[in-house]
Amino acid sequence: MPLNSDTVGLGYRRSMYQELIQCDQFPFDFLEIAPENWMNSGPRLQHQLRALRERVPFTTHGLSLSIGGFAPLDLPFLRRLKAFLDDYDIELYSEHLSYCSDEGHLYDLMPIPFTADAIGHVSERIRTVSDVLERPLVLENVSFYAMPDGDMNELEFINAVLAEADCDLLLDVNNVYVNSINHCYDPVQFITGLPAERIRYMHIAGHYQQQADLIIDTHGADVIDPVWQLLKTSYQYAGCHPTLLERDFNIPSLDTLSNELATIRKTQATQHAIVS
Repeated sequence: MPLNSDTVGLGYRRSMYQELIQCDQFPFDFLEIAPENWMNSGPRLQHQLRALRERVPFTTHGLSLSIGGFAPLDLPFLRRLKAFLDDYDIELYSEHLSYCSDEGHLYDLMPIPFTADAIGHVSERIRTVSDVLERPLVLENVSFYAMPDGDMNELEFINAVLAEADCDLLLDVNNVYVNSINHCYDPVQFITGLPAERIRYMHIAGHYQQQADLIIDTHGADVIDPVWQLLKTSYQYAGCHPTLLERDFNIPSLDTLSNELATIRKTQATQHAIVS
């Protein structure tokens, strides 16, 4: 079942289970999981996951597809992934518009060169993945620290991939902000340059300010005011979309996370009020 435009999600981590399962009512509408962390997990963890899935919808955000890599796509992995998504009745599968493997796993998300050849290569692989999974593949704009080679900029590259592959975008608002500081561009112009009709859902997260002109995308801190403002701008431009709070470490209590989830809801409600 598709998520409503004004839904709010939380990135699920195993350490959250005991607190979540004791909740009478969740402060979110859906959970997002990394399928690689669960596909081969044992009976105890599968039982925990099913207990949550019975109460709330799931989306998935992959870690290892390496859609921009040159190694052949791992078709056995994709078939296992499809079985997992079918088993848990998960419609939405997203991944990163990046690569993370060469001759082996690189343990990082590397930016794809912004070239016409890369657009064709990535788009063909996106179509293959969608065919195997029998689901659309949704791609996320990624943060990066060294500018890749290319004959176009990041925005032009993303737009060309979305058009060529006919796929949708997971707009990570924090990644736009991080890249805008690290690579000196206007984040509002970037977001308003994206095709609004391609945005499927959104991510928001915190980061680490290492220097005035260097931000590290950590998902380990509270969301800062400029990123909240950029989320508001995103809603004004593209309308409200399902929006997920990511927190990968330094995970606070659910009460604390609920405050940020409530801020997402408030921002959505404000946008709905303006439109109506």
